[in-house]
Amino acid sequence: MNEQRLQVYYQLIESLLNCPNGEEPKILVANTELLDAGFLQVLAAVADNFAQQGNENTANWLRNLATQLTSEATPITPEDIEIYGQFLQEVLLKTLESNGDAQVIYQLLATNTDKLNDIFAELLHRWATNTLAAAEPDAAADIAAVIFDLSNLIQQFTLGSKASNMKIAIAGYEIALTVYTRSGFPVDWAMTQNNLGNAYSHRILKEQAENIEMAIAAYTAALEVYTRSAFPQDHAKTLFNLDFVYQDTKQFDLAYTTFASAIATVEALRGDIISGEEAKRKQAEEWNQLYRRMVEVCLALGRDTEAIEYIERSKTRNLVELILNFS
Repeated sequence: MNEQRLQVYYQLIESLLNCPNGEEPKILVANTELLDAGFLQVLAAVADNFAQQGNENTANWLRNLATQLTSEATPITPEDIEIYGQFLQEVLLKTLESNGDAQVIYQLLATNTDKLNDIFAELLHRWATNTLAAAEPDAAADIAAVIFDLSNLIQQFTLGSKASNMKIAIAGYEIALTVYTRSGFPVDWAMTQNNLGNAYSHRILKEQAENIEMAIAAYTAALEVYTRSAFPQDHAKTLFNLDFVYQDTKQFDLAYTTFASAIATVEALRGDIISGEEAKRKQAEEWNQLYRRMVEVCLALGRDTEAIEYIERSKTRNLVELILNFS
């Protein structure tokens, strides 16, 4: 490899090592064209160098990254490019023309579930990376919006392989984030981070610990913009999503703290409603699951009195069943 290519590899590795936690996927997506055999070779050499210096943690991280990239590499033939490229173009065009109409897109996906796989995800990466690199800012934003809508639809698509659907959705969100920067598109950035967190939390490939870490990082990033004062509804919903991860991984203390913050936001929203008791009742029903989850966490922590208090605060009688049936 020439010296210029080698320096580009080193710069990419340095960016990965120095970026904030959770930003690695975005950097990799933005540099897909560099993720080749030469990069893996340099990655291994840099890892060995860190090991020789006694920095085993960094060396192991780089080696794990090399393993991940190697295992994720999907061989794509010219025939695949023709078949999947045509399907990708059709899906993106339908998403654009229908404004992300689920009925339209799901009908197309349902007849092509065999193409919702690693090859589709990889070609989406390649096409978007190359297209966005040459696009003007306004066009890039429009492309990112279409990919974001498609990712939302595929994440919720119930047919085909759930693992593949999540991989495609994650690929799309990570691509969108190369355009939706926090400084340029703060709201879109936060929305994409939240949805990326949902995709990671439902991903069934790879190690669970990695999925959890990536989901938490994405939700935490979203909350940087989705503050309680600026976006109370989105703030509460993102906290709720984060709570799911904490509770499902039995991190009950973190779940308790996060649920408490979400409930405080919800109750503030309830107090702001001036449309009458019916509107408040509907909102209480909407957030019933939030209170239910909080009660479960309180019971898991042995805080039975607080569990009863949250049942009362929820204003929904059916939560009492959690106490009566808890063992």
